[in-house]
Amino acid sequence: MNPALLTLNAGSSSLKFRLFGLSPDLPYILGGKVTGLGGQPEFQVHWQETSRDESQALPANTGIDEALAFVLGWLDRAAQGRRIGAAAHRIVHGGGRDRAAELLPETVDDLAAYIPLAPQHQPHNLAAVRALWRAHPRLRQFGCFDTAFHAHLGPLAARMALPDSVTDKGVRRYGYHGLSYAWIADCLRRDHPGLFAGRVAAAHLGNGASLCAMRNGQSVDTTMSLTALDGLPMGTRSGAIDPGAILHMQKTLGLTADAVERLLYEDSGLKGLSGISNDVRTLLASPDPRARFALEYFAHKTAQAIAGMAVSLGGLDGVVFTGGIGENAEPVRRMILDRLAFLPPFEVLVLPANEERAMAAEVAAVLAAPA
Repeated sequence: MNPALLTLNAGSSSLKFRLFGLSPDLPYILGGKVTGLGGQPEFQVHWQETSRDESQALPANTGIDEALAFVLGWLDRAAQGRRIGAAAHRIVHGGGRDRAAELLPETVDDLAAYIPLAPQHQPHNLAAVRALWRAHPRLRQFGCFDTAFHAHLGPLAARMALPDSVTDKGVRRYGYHGLSYAWIADCLRRDHPGLFAGRVAAAHLGNGASLCAMRNGQSVDTTMSLTALDGLPMGTRSGAIDPGAILHMQKTLGLTADAVERLLYEDSGLKGLSGISNDVRTLLASPDPRARFALEYFAHKTAQAIAGMAVSLGGLDGVVFTGGIGENAEPVRRMILDRLAFLPPFEVLVLPANEERAMAAEVAAVLAAPA
């Protein structure tokens, strides 16, 4: 029996997992997630790749180690003895790495240096690596990086308007959501080859949101920058903001750096604009005019940024929506597209995100490569 590949995507309050067969077509075996870590945790089973079939409550004190131990025990029973041959982790920041890499202690130490640039993600990604080491010290683990898809951006896209003395210390535009964009590129290559070779603005719209200008499956430009805070407004993140506003909040309003960080990451975006929620479903259903304003603002800024991607590409042949909002919030898609109606006609696609399969494909390619 062929070994299996386990993918893990650990967040602050969740642990998503998938098990794929390590054969060329990477067959889906099973998967699921643990949600509500640190609160009321729940284990969900996905017998099919897009289904949600069963759930059960877990003890209130469940943390990442306990959640992972539960998942591994459940997999051992449910996968009928299918041996896990390797594990792939989603890691948001990979520095300058442009592909998946095997995770060794020194690699993880290096990746921990990027925690300040991705404070909502990187610590939890790396905690899952260490937890799996404790459970299975001999299992080979690999990191799949959201920054890798953008690693070869040209200088016009990667540089900030800062002096070399700062840029040389790594202050540059990295870009994120790369695993999602890698999956979009693969779908276009396979199913829409004409669009794949054309000028595409891919829109990953969810609680985190960004755009990627893409041609021939390569990233040409993107909206996120040094951190996952820049670019589009998001669920609770501000997106692009005048740097002077940050200085003003600290120098004049008296906010500490930690308070500003919390404000920009946790209390801004759709949540801050509406004063109601960061959930688009809640905002669409609300009669409160602030909810409508937040959605209009999100659509306006997203449409502006798509037009900016057209500049980077020299035109626009297609827009691809993905992510929770991009896939499921048709009214929001319409609000964005209405603002782009002045452009020459372009193709519009909605493609379901599948970062886990993108991770599996990356690691399977590494494992298959000659030593």
